[in-house]
Formats: sequence, C-alpha cells, structure tokens
Amino acid sequence: MTTVQEKGTLSISTENIFPIIKKFLYSDHEIFLRELVSNAVDATQKLKKLAALGQYTEDLGDLKIEVSFDKRKKTITVSDKGIGMTADEVKKYINQIAFSGAAEFVEKFKDKTDASDIIGKFGLGFYSAFMVADKVELITRSYQASETEAVRWSCDGSTEFELNPAVKKQRGTEVILHVNKESEEFLDEFRLLRILEKYCRFLPVEIKFGTKEESVEDGVDKDGNKKYKTVKVDRIINNTQPLWTKSPADLKDEDYLKFYRELYPLSEDPLFWIHLNVDYPFNLTGILYFPKVKNDFELQKNKIQLYSRQVFITDEVKDVVPDFLMLLHGVIDSPDIPLNVSRSYLQSDSNVKKISQHITKKVADKLQELFKKERESFEKKWDDISLFVKYGMISDEKFYDRAKDFALLKNTEGKYFTLDEYYDKVKALQKDKDKNVVYLYTTDAGRQDSFIQSAKNKGYDVLVLDGLLDSHFINTMEYKLDKVLWKRVDSDTPEKLIQKDEKPQMVLSQDEQNQIKSIFEKAVGRPNMTVSVDSLAPDELPVVITLSEFSRRMKDMAKVGGGGFPMMGDMPDTYTVAVNGNHVLMQRILKAESEEEKTRLARQAVDLALLSQHLLTGAELTCFIRRSVEFIA
Repeated sequence: MTTVQEKGTLSISTENIFPIIKKFLYSDHEIFLRELVSNAVDATQKLKKLAALGQYTEDLGDLKIEVSFDKRKKTITVSDKGIGMTADEVKKYINQIAFSGAAEFVEKFKDKTDASDIIGKFGLGFYSAFMVADKVELITRSYQASETEAVRWSCDGSTEFELNPAVKKQRGTEVILHVNKESEEFLDEFRLLRILEKYCRFLPVEIKFGTKEESVEDGVDKDGNKKYKTVKVDRIINNTQPLWTKSPADLKDEDYLKFYRELYPLSEDPLFWIHLNVDYPFNLTGILYFPKVKNDFELQKNKIQLYSRQVFITDEVKDVVPDFLMLLHGVIDSPDIPLNVSRSYLQSDSNVKKISQHITKKVADKLQELFKKERESFEKKWDDISLFVKYGMISDEKFYDRAKDFALLKNTEGKYFTLDEYYDKVKALQKDKDKNVVYLYTTDAGRQDSFIQSAKNKGYDVLVLDGLLDSHFINTMEYKLDKVLWKRVDSDTPEKLIQKDEKPQMVLSQDEQNQIKSIFEKAVGRPNMTVSVDSLAPDELPVVITLSEFSRRMKDMAKVGGGGFPMMGDMPDTYTVAVNGNHVLMQRILKAESEEEKTRLARQAVDLALLSQHLLTGAELTCFIRRSVEFIA
C-alpha cells in the first residue's frame, strides 16, 4: 500500500487559469452548485451501474447526496456516496484531464469576449467551484479502496495543489468550498434552496439539504382522536422519477395534470399533451402541454424547460423548438443536445435540427390523431389552439403540409370546416366571373353585422377571422390555395365583393345618376371619401361606406407587425361611398323641393353609413342625433 503525499504544479501554460474561467466560462455564478451536484449524481449513478453489473457486491446503503453549509466557517459542502476516486484517479481526472481541457479553453479563447461556442471538456464543471471559493478541498475514497487510501486534494485557485492521505470511512466524495468574500450571498439557506430547486429538482438521486419539520401520528388521545407530533426529517428537494421518465402506459390523465400544476402552479389546466419518448436516431424524452393560448402570446413563451439527464439547463429553447411551438409548455430532456462548456447555451448542430423537426412532427401527429378520433372534442378546443396552429402554418412549411388536413375554419353560425370541406361548401355560389372562389370573412361580427346580413341575404357564407394572426394567416392561405380570394365582408358592396356577370339593372337615368352623385359629394364633404353611384339590389342600404380589402389587410398586418408594409398603419384611409342608385330614397331625394332638403336627406343616409363603420364621432355624431330627432318629430 502506498502512502500518498505530494505537492505539485498543475501543468498548464498560463500563470493562473481561474480568473479566465471565472470571466469566460460561466455567466451566472450560481451554476457552481448545479455542476457539483451533477458530478455527485454521476458518481452515484456509476456505482449503481457497477452494482447492477455485479462488479460491486457490497451493500449500497443510503445513496443520498447532501448539500450543507456553515456560515461561521464560510464553507459549502457537497457530499456523495458514489464511486469515489483513488489518488491516481484524482491526479488523472482532477489535475490532468480537467486542466488540459482548461488550458485548451484558455488558448482558444484568450482573445475572445465569451465562450458560447466551445464544446465542454470533461472536468471543467468541477472548477466552477472557484467562481465562488478562494480554496477548494476534495476528500474522496474509492469504492475499491481500503480505509487508509482515502485522499485529500486541495487548491487555492493558483496553479499549486496538494494531495495528502485522508481519513474517510465511507466510499464517495466530499467537495468543500471555502467561500470568498464576494460570494458570501451563497452562505444563505434560502438562496441555496432556490438554486437547488431550480436546477436539481428532478435529478435521479435524492438530494438532501438540511431538515424540515413534519407532523406525524402519535397515537390517540383519551377520546380516541388521533394525536400528532412534530419531528424533524430530511429535506429532500428533488423528485427522482419525474413524469417524463415513466412509461405513458403507466400514467393517467390526473398524473399529467398534477405534474403540469407542479411546473406551472398558477396556470389553467392544459387542453391536452404529448409524451415524447425517442431513442433513435437520438435520445429524447419529455412532455409537451397545449395550454389555452391567449392573444397576448408573447407572455406565454419560454415556458418549455430543457433538461439533460434530468439536470435543468435552460428555459430558452428556441434552437431546439421552432418558434411557433414556443407557445407550448412542458419539459424536454435529451443528452444529445450539444451544449457549450457552461451547459447554458445550445450549440448549432445537426442533431438540434433533427430534434426540432421531430418535435414538430409529433405535435402535428397528435393534433391529426385528435381530429380524426375525437372531432367533436377537437372542434371545442379549436378556438383555444387555433392561434397556435395558424402560427405554425404561417411559419413552418412542413407543419403546414400536415396541418392543412386538420386546420379548421369557423363561420358566423359557429360551424367548423376543414379547408377542403369549406371549399366544397361555397364553391358553387361564391365563384366570381373570373372563376375565383371568394371567401368572405369578418374580423368583428358585432361591428360588421349589417355587412354580414347583406352577404347572407345573397346566400353567402361568412367566416370569423378575428384572431391576432389572422391577417397573416389570410395572406398565407391566399398564396397556398389556388383560385381562392379572401375578402373582408365590409370591404365592398355585396355585388362587388363577388362580382358576377349579371347585376341589378340601374333604375336611374344617366342624368339622374349625375345629379345624385353631385348631391352626395356635397353631403359627404370629406376629401378622403370617393362617391360612386352603383347598381345595387333595391333592398340593400341606400349608402355603403367601404375601405378596400388591400388597405384593410395592410393596416391589420401593420398592427401586429410584419407584412412588409409597416407604414400602412400611419397612412390616411381612403374610403369609397357607394350610393345605391336603386334604393327608393334616391327618388325621394330627386323629388325634394329644395337643394337644402336634398342635401339633408343625403347627409342623413351618409351619416347612417358612417355610423355603421364607427366613423361618426364628436360634433358630427351630435349633429346626426339632432337631425334624426327632427325627422322623427
């Protein structure tokens, strides 16, 4: 048996590697605890593996990892009962491999401002301890060693280290951090607890952090009632078998809902979920939940948590999950997602792209399955998930190809149709003279009701498209669907919305049309409104004021961003005032005895049209009300 006692210099080419590690390696100092606990978990898992293979036959005993701190001594300790290390292994894994990795790191990044694109080197995680410690001690005993072969390694953050014999009865490793003055914030129970709960709450080995009080049964009193007493028990901060590690066949709906509430305590219950379990060509597990998507969906992003072997990494998963799927909630766990050296940022990699594509496919498959098996239930959920589906169809070509079979359109009657079903429904009646099928839609059924009723009077159907992304969705669908036009129901008169070869015959002569146009131009009196006299059905309104489909669409898109026409939101609106030449009011105006009476009647009809478009306000609205009272009187 050899007694180990030596001092040495770490073989690296820089005088002091630790300031560089502190500056470049980790952006957030609290990560040191994640790294040390993760190393302890790895050591414990390796021992369990050896036991399972029959290469370790002694009693495993209690395998809890313990995190403790001493405010007086200014130390934080992470202890495990894993495989431990011999003196030679300490020299190899702590001195040589870790520092050769660190030296390469320094050489590569000494002139850089960050290290976000370096692949992690084995052992560097251990040295995150020096972000918060002036001195780090490691006391370890290998599962193969006898009692006298435990060793103590220590380093004060310079290139010097000491390696000495130590007395340690149990196998495993203790890492003791002597916390520096700048990091004394970590010598606080609640600070450490929050870090452990953030990064370690689902690690596969129990992690103890202090104790807590718990009420337990203590017999019965004289009346037969149960008595309780308060005892101190270990505070275990993690769930070692989170839901995504279990087989879906063993889980019930309530299990998924309970886990969701654990992840998002203040959220409404999700609509449904997908349990991911892939082992080829990459490893991926997880559960993705479909929340009720609100219009202000930016607030719902960054709710997916990324783990690597149950270690929390980040909730910024935009490189793994396509942007439109960021609206989902839940957990993804994959050891095959490449991370930078600090495990804080994702690396660009072909695996990441494959995982992203696979998640997209699984989401689409789940929606397709729900639609086919439970269409009625799917329709009830549609209003809550339509924003998410449309977002995907707009932004992801492969998702569109799958979603076009289950995406739904809803009409003003509250009925739902697939894209193919709706085309078949309206293609006969809503085809214009150029053979285009025209889809009419409303963005506000209440405000646009008079236009909806006019369309229905002609037998037309009207869709409800009042969502945040519907202006973009319409543009996408118009591009995708051949010979289909989309027009807002109030963007033109009923005859011009869907132009047919035949139209109502004009009652007025050309001279009468010219008179009516002149009268209404005087009544309108607005430079941004153009008057036309149209041949409409006699039972249509006497005056219809419209804003063109192009102008409306550009304005709507400018409101939510994009579309390439942001300036449209600031441009003045130009309206068309369509006067119904076949309405009985025109004859009354022409027969009025005075020009004043003609203008007054025309003004009343114009104001009614302005009112229907919510364009009548202030003094003009007051004037209209008074004039209406006079008409009644």
